[in-house]
Amino acid sequence: MEKVLQELLDKQAITERIFDYARSMDRLDEALGKACFHEDSEADYGEAVFQGTGAGFIEMCMKAHPTFKAHAHQISNVRIWIDGPDRARSESYVDATLRRIDEEGKAFDIRNLGRYVDRWEKRDGEWRIAKRRYLVDFDQSGPNGGLFETTGARNRADPSYFGR
Repeated sequence: MEKVLQELLDKQAITERIFDYARSMDRLDEALGKACFHEDSEADYGEAVFQGTGAGFIEMCMKAHPTFKAHAHQISNVRIWIDGPDRARSESYVDATLRRIDEEGKAFDIRNLGRYVDRWEKRDGEWRIAKRRYLVDFDQSGPNGGLFETTGARNRADPSYFGR
């Protein structure tokens, strides 16, 4: 029973890290994003996007993504395999939509649907990504005639931080 309980706790900790990553992208929270990866991690988002360290990817996003009006990363179908006390693998489906406002003031959306295939390591009691590969399944972009104005903030002023 103890082994089963530990496996459930490990899976929950990994799931929360996966969701922290999405939050870090949507709220432009660099520290939270970097906390999802080990310092020596590898991140492969494809040759055209980024290949390097997890921290390097987060830094690149924090420089490039403030030009977007909004982000929405939806992560689902999280499947985790525990390979021992300090190793695991996961596959998570992601639906990421990024909104820009063009020169004419019109919304332009970029949407990627794909999967994060991650290798995890538990070091000093913390699960973090050791290696990530992003696989693109669908990609689309174009103008958007959305009806609603963005109401969240892309920083720690967002109401979801509960005054932290």
